Formats: sequence, C-alpha cells, structure tokens
Amino acid sequence: MHTLKVRDDVADAVAAGRPVVALESTIIAHGLPRPDNLRVAREVEALVARHGAVAATIGVLDGIAVVGLTDAELVRLAGGDDVVKLSVRDVAIAVAQGLTGATTVASTAALAARAGIRVFATGGLGGVHREARESWDESADLGTLAQCPMTVVCAGVKSILDVPATLERLESLSVPVLGYGTRAFPGFYLTDSGYPLDWSVQSPTEIADVMAARRDLGFDERALIVANPLPVEDQISKELHDRVLVAGLAQLEAAGIHGKGVTPYLLEYFHRETRGASLAANITIIRRNAQLAAQIAVAWSACG
Repeated sequence: MHTLKVRDDVADAVAAGRPVVALESTIIAHGLPRPDNLRVAREVEALVARHGAVAATIGVLDGIAVVGLTDAELVRLAGGDDVVKLSVRDVAIAVAQGLTGATTVASTAALAARAGIRVFATGGLGGVHREARESWDESADLGTLAQCPMTVVCAGVKSILDVPATLERLESLSVPVLGYGTRAFPGFYLTDSGYPLDWSVQSPTEIADVMAARRDLGFDERALIVANPLPVEDQISKELHDRVLVAGLAQLEAAGIHGKGVTPYLLEYFHRETRGASLAANITIIRRNAQLAAQIAVAWSACG
C-alpha cells in the first residue's frame, strides 16, 4: 500500500541536493477565500521557481500523502468542499480512510522532513491560545517543530494567539527563533508584536550558515524558525487590528468555537471586518515568505 508519494522532480532535486521549498495546503483549502486561494497557490509556486528552487506543496489526496501536488491537485484542494484539515495526528487516519485533506504547519513540516526537504514557507505559526491556562489549547505546530529538522519561514505567530506564551514555549522546547532583519518578533498582520528576539540575521546566506552549524553540531533535530516581518507599509493599522481582534475574540466566545475551528473563524472575521485589508496582508506575507524560503534553500544547497 502506497501512503506517501513524492513528485518526481521534487525527489530528483532532493536526491541531487538542489533547492526545494515545502509549502502547506491548509492556506489553500481553509486560509484564503475562493478564488484567491488557487491564484495565490499558483503564484507562490511560480515565485519559488523564479528564485531558483523547486516548490513542493503538500497535501493528502484520496488516502495518499503527496509531497509536490500537481496543478490539477491544487485545483481540487482549492475547490473541494470535502477537504479536511489535517494535523500530524490526523494524517494516518485520513490516509487509512482514503480521505482528501489539507496539511497544517505541523503535518506539512513532518511530511516534508520525511521526503528530505529542509526548508518550508508558511504564513504564521500556530501557538499557545489565549486563555490556555484554562483550556490547555496549544497548537500541535509547537510540539512537532520541536522534533522536526526543518527551517520554517513565517511572519511570527498569528496575532489571535498568546504571543509571549508561545515564545516561552518555543524557548522551553529549544526551538530557536531568528528575526530576519529585525530584533522584534513579528505579529503576523503587524510588523512588530511588541516582544523582542535574542537573535537576528540579515541574509539567506547567514541563515544557511546557522543551518550548517546546527547540522555539524547535531542540533538540527529541531526546527529553526525564521521570523520575517511585514514591511510597515504593508501591515494593518494597529488601531484597526486591535479593535477587530477584541471584537472577534468576543464573537468566538459567544459562538462557543474551540480547537482547530478557532483560526479559520477568526481569519474570516478579520477579512470581513477589515474589508479585505487582512486578506491583502495575508497574501503579502505568503509571497514574501515563499521568496525568502527559496533564497534560503538556494543558499543551503550551496553549503553542500
């Protein structure tokens, strides 16, 4: 029974040590509205290729985990109403039951690592949820990244989460965070979350040097987070962001939504209440992170 399929050009690139960038599919199936989702998925793959790397979007199709979706498979995930959201705990069950699903940060990183890919671009990480002291609600992203040899380019964690608690958990899990051109941890829609970082890097080559040092020291069994902030001119205004966030959290509580339903609900709420400003920022984040990830993959490939 074949449960994992790696697209031929992706497998060839990995085997030859050429640059490859993993991309998640939850953004396509659940993070962006139609028809923007398919358009952005195609644009991001083309952007990765334009910067010298092979794009490998990951998902589960009819019970097969696929590393490197074809365009027809992207179309299916972007337009399907039966596409389930799959974290690591869910993937094997979906495979066994022959389902189709989109992979989260955690499951994308895990499957990419199985395929030998070492660089992954996403939008924002999951993390510790607000009120986690009572709910114990923490994204599986954190635990998985603590066990996954992957460099993950993101715009920090989604601002709907408990940012300082998430940074504390990453520290406890020994997952390093590098600010790309900044010592301030990004706040997804915001350039600066208000929380500082210990480490900053200025170029893809510098990131590749860190990756190589981690490999040589045997420290690369955990992920390396590269936090790539939105330019100030592309962020949502802080006043609008904070107002919508407070209202969205109140709506969430009133609706009784918990667990993995929280993020899609709040992203849609932000899109609606900011009249598309959050969607534009989200798309900019995805594009910028994909470009930086491709540049890192190229630099990493040159390390040999």
